[in-house]
Amino acid sequence: MLSRRRFVGYSALSSAMMAYPRLLRAEGAAADGPLRLAILGSVYKQGSRLQTIADRFLVGYPWEGDWHMPEVKVVSLYVDQRVRRMSAASPDYLRFLSGATGAPPRRGAEEATGDLSKARAEQFGFKLCNNIPQALRNGGDRLAVDAVLTIVEQDDYPVNHKGQALLPSYDFFTQCAQVFESEGHAVPYFNHGSLSFSFAEAQEMVKTASKLKMPMLAGASMPVTWRLPDVDVPMGAVVEEAVMVGAGSLEFDALEAMQSMLERRKGGETGVKAVQLLEGDDVWEAAKAGRWSHTLLSSALSRSDTPLGLTVLDGRTQDLAAPGVLPQLVKDPVAYCMEYTDGTKATLLMLNGAIRDFNISLRVTGHGMVSTQFLMSVPPNETHSACLAGKIEQMYRTKSAPYSVERTLLATGILEAGATSRYRKNERVLTPQLAVKYAAPAESQYARS
Repeated sequence: MLSRRRFVGYSALSSAMMAYPRLLRAEGAAADGPLRLAILGSVYKQGSRLQTIADRFLVGYPWEGDWHMPEVKVVSLYVDQRVRRMSAASPDYLRFLSGATGAPPRRGAEEATGDLSKARAEQFGFKLCNNIPQALRNGGDRLAVDAVLTIVEQDDYPVNHKGQALLPSYDFFTQCAQVFESEGHAVPYFNHGSLSFSFAEAQEMVKTASKLKMPMLAGASMPVTWRLPDVDVPMGAVVEEAVMVGAGSLEFDALEAMQSMLERRKGGETGVKAVQLLEGDDVWEAAKAGRWSHTLLSSALSRSDTPLGLTVLDGRTQDLAAPGVLPQLVKDPVAYCMEYTDGTKATLLMLNGAIRDFNISLRVTGHGMVSTQFLMSVPPNETHSACLAGKIEQMYRTKSAPYSVERTLLATGILEAGATSRYRKNERVLTPQLAVKYAAPAESQYARS
């Protein structure tokens, strides 16, 4: 198993801790002008999540029927892949990556890796930095940014014994916290996706942000994208069960989207007591045994705009929930089965081969079934990312997160518990550590216009 020291070294990150001086204002912070933004990420190439979100802050995004230019100026960029590859590069390659002028070397950075860092820096006039503290200080010796955008995704990071990619989100955050501690001032921080592959590390991130009075937002775009139809769980309603169906590799995003609806139930969020991940034929056996509601499954599938099977073969409509249909279409089904501490149960079914979108149905006492689709537009025009960019910018400007980071914390823990269940041959895993309590925002936060 990879040690912490070896992993931090592998990621070209430092883990030295600093003291806690009293809070001060950031030197040169803009009062009325655009906020100065530092962007930190793992890989900046076309189609990466870093490119999709970061470019929103460089060129703007569609918002509520208009083109919106954020009141944000990107001043610095740190890309982990770029820096790690510098260590093994030729002198000409190093000069190219560091922003030297002149023709790039043969098989230069952009040709070899598709890295957009240098091109974007030249076009938009921000500084390329070789470490995270340098990015936060914009090449100087004091904190020189008003906000941080962090997007860590899989590049070539190692995988642990449970099959989890060891993404250095925690290490990125820790280095930022060190700078904030040493400077005595914390700025708003956004972490894209799950907080960490480790729930313990994710907990530490949330606690540190609270201690530093650091406004913090995290997560993915699925919880804030448009819903078809425009519905939500009534605040304070009793939710008996939820079934969500999806496809692809966005399990975390789907878990967080499900959580954005479940957290509105009576009593607020109180946590998850057990998680079990089922795979293959065990999924179909659990369905036959009534592990989740067939009625809710049928309702969720009915919201899909991408049914496969006969619809693709010859245009006929098909009841995907009919007996025997899903096992024919889905060769490698996966089910995340969650038992909440208040008795609510929820299931996420990943059904590659049956659908290509994400849909949910919940049984709500007094309201019947509440079902909808989370609209995820196709690349490269992933307009759902604009919905997330709007929430990030709101947090930067108001210094207050529009929804709780504990939502992402709980989804992070559920995902880790699923990996643990798989490693333990799909056994049911008790999760007392996931007694995460928080209140949902009074107003629904998904896009409506």
